Amino acid sequence: MIEIELKMFERNDFERLIGWIESPEFLFQWAGTIFSYPLDELQLEEYIQGAEGVQPIRRIFKAVDINANTVVGHIELNNIDLRNKVARISRVLVGEPSMRGKGVGAQMIRKLLEIGFNQLGLHRIELLVFDFNKAAIRCYEKVGFVKEGLLREARKINDEYQNLYLMSILESEWRAQRLTPNR
Repeated sequence: MIEIELKMFERNDFERLIGWIESPEFLFQWAGTIFSYPLDELQLEEYIQGAEGVQPIRRIFKAVDINANTVVGHIELNNIDLRNKVARISRVLVGEPSMRGKGVGAQMIRKLLEIGFNQLGLHRIELLVFDFNKAAIRCYEKVGFVKEGLLREARKINDEYQNLYLMSILESEWRAQRLTPNR
């Protein structure tokens, strides 16, 4: 079985991440409008600066398969608001195609929830996901996220507007599900 560990995303991870981004559409689905295609080191340098300092606005991680000691994904906890104890999961990517569909995404999310709730003391963690991304929605629901609402035609991809679901999990829900076996 694959076992994932989250480690800080660093500058020496730039090239791998760039290699995973295969098209403008894929970049937009993964990152929204924060980057432009083609993704490059200059954009990632600016991005990583938001994760530096005493109280960073984001924490960026690479997902490492512990057994193979290989990086298989990328995930971020963004818009960290310690006053209101809220943050948003962003830019979730199982980058290695051979690792998709094997529960890696769910492990990445669980590890990030642990960081958010246990280390940062957050109360609520939310995310946005395109309504057509059925695999991601199933993954988030499996981990305990709840759909809160549909943001209609909230993002434009090429010439079409797309809907996004707002999903969240509260600390109390996360703690309760950890006490439930087979979760």
